[in-house]
Amino acid sequence: MLYTPIKFRNIELKNRWVMSPMCMYSCENGMANDFHFVHYGSRSQGGTGLIMIEATGVEPRGRITNHCMGIWNDQQAEQLRKIADFVHSRSESKIGIQLAHAGRKGSTWNNLQIPLDEGWETVAPSAIPYHPSERIPHVLTVEEIREQVQNFREAAKRAVKAGFDIIEIHGAHGYLVHQFLSPLSNIRTDEYGGSFENRIRFLLDIVDAVNEELDENTALFVRISATEYAENGWNINDSVKLAEVLKQHSVDLVDVSSGGNIHGAKIPVFDGYQVPFSSQIKKEAEVKTGAVGLITKVQQAEEILQKGDADLIFVAREILRNPYIAVQGSFEMKEDCFFPHQYARAKISS
Repeated sequence: MLYTPIKFRNIELKNRWVMSPMCMYSCENGMANDFHFVHYGSRSQGGTGLIMIEATGVEPRGRITNHCMGIWNDQQAEQLRKIADFVHSRSESKIGIQLAHAGRKGSTWNNLQIPLDEGWETVAPSAIPYHPSERIPHVLTVEEIREQVQNFREAAKRAVKAGFDIIEIHGAHGYLVHQFLSPLSNIRTDEYGGSFENRIRFLLDIVDAVNEELDENTALFVRISATEYAENGWNINDSVKLAEVLKQHSVDLVDVSSGGNIHGAKIPVFDGYQVPFSSQIKKEAEVKTGAVGLITKVQQAEEILQKGDADLIFVAREILRNPYIAVQGSFEMKEDCFFPHQYARAKISS
C-alpha cells in the first residue's frame, strides 16, 4: 500500500510517504532562502509523495522563533513559489504548507522565551503562560480572534497563489489553535471558551475561512494533538469528536500527533507511539488520517497502512537522515517510485 496512489479532492499523491512539517529555524524576516530550496527539493528527488513545508507563521507573532518561516506578505509567498515550482517541475511529488500561529509558545529561542526587546508580546486565549517563568500572554479579544482567522485566510490565499497543492492548519503541539482547544489553556467564558463546542470554534472558523479560498485543486488537512497527556486536558475522545466535526467542514485528512501544550507532561515514547491515536480516530470518526511518530522502517510503515491504522505515513527525523527513504523503500519492496533520470545509473532493479 505504501506505493498505492491516493486522492484528496483533485490532488493525487503517487505514494503514501509524507515529509512531515519540521521547523528549520533558518529564515530572516520569515523569508525562505537557498537552504530551504535545497532542503525541500532534495526530498522531492527522493520520491516522497508529499512534501510538507514547515510551520509557517500567518503573522509575525505567529512564529515560534524569530528565525521561523512566514507567509504574512507577498514577498515571502514568492520565495515559497520557487520551491513549489521546482517540486512540480522536477519530480512527481506534491507540495503542501502548514499554516501556523505559535500563540503563547512564540518569541523563543532554544526553547527559552527571549526578552521582549528582542522578541514580541505573545497572545493566547487566556492569561496562562506555557511555563510559569514566562511572560503572561496577551488575551485575545473576540475582535482580535476574528483578525487571526482573517490572517489564516490571507495566508491560505497566498499559498494557493504560490502553487501549493495542500494546506495544513496547525492545531497541535500547544500552539494557538491547540491552546483554544484545551480546557487547561483556555478558561474563557465567552463563545470561544467553556464547552467543547465553544473551544473548537476558533479552529472551525479558520477551517471555514480557509476553505473559502480553496477549490477542488487544493486539499485541506488539519494537524491535531490527539491527547495532551494531562488530567482533565484534551484527550483522544475529544479528538474523535473533533475529527467527526472537521469531516463535516470539508477537511480531507486529520494529521494525528500528540502532546506539546502542557509543560512537563510525561509522554511514553516508543516506535510508532502515536499510531494507535491515528487508528482510533480513523476508525471511530471514519476520516482519513496520517500517522506520525518514530516511524523509521519501510515494513513498519507498510504494516500501519495494511492494518488500516492510517492513510498516509508522515516521516520526520528519518527523512532528515535519509531524504531517499521513499525510493529506497521501493527498491526493498520491488515497487515503482519516482527516481530522477539524472541518477538512473544508480537505480537498483533487482
